[in-house]
Amino acid sequence: MRHRRHGRTLGRSPSHRKALLKNLASALFLTERDASLDENAPKVPGRITTTLHKAKEVRPLIEKCITIAKKTLPAAEEARKYETTADRGSDEYRAWRKSENWQKWAAARAPIVTAQRRVIQLIGDRQATAVLFDTVAERFAERPGGYTRIMRLATPRLGDAGERAILELVGKNDRVTVKSQRPAFEDDADTTDSPEATADEPETTTEEVASEETASEEATTEQKPEADS
Repeated sequence: MRHRRHGRTLGRSPSHRKALLKNLASALFLTERDASLDENAPKVPGRITTTLHKAKEVRPLIEKCITIAKKTLPAAEEARKYETTADRGSDEYRAWRKSENWQKWAAARAPIVTAQRRVIQLIGDRQATAVLFDTVAERFAERPGGYTRIMRLATPRLGDAGERAILELVGKNDRVTVKSQRPAFEDDADTTDSPEATADEPETTTEEVASEETASEEATTEQKPEADS
């Protein structure tokens, strides 16, 4: 009996299950790495395919890591004010290390280093953590939550017919709905009256139409006695 324990066991021991979730979270963040520097980069960044139950189980871990990284964005912006663009080991870099700007830069970077160590404890991958803080976190700066989505796949997994799903980051592979518009044909341009033609034609009012109808009725009544005689 599970006695109301939270989460899915996924048929694994606790240590195996933690390692599985860490690998899934790291794999999702690593899909956002620079494709030009890696030959094995995925074709669709920000997306992995797994089983439905694994995707639902790893989703809270991924969103927790993104929230931790997103909270360090103000500190990163403050640290950019005191950083240097000099190469490491150069004279300008050594002078910057001895200056007061380096102390301010280190103090501003302290919350970022603490958050990175926390994320490394959660997912266990330094490269994935670097991609998360450098690329993924800035994308969700204005989003209050809900950084991932799960889409079920129609075809099951070969072998055991497990239900598969796509786990991806929102904001990059979103569907764009375009409102359909009626196509314009050449016949439509011919049938429509030009503004010049409509301006030359005289406008008829309702009073003129009514007077014409009464005149036609009087003419018909005058012609009837002549026909009888």
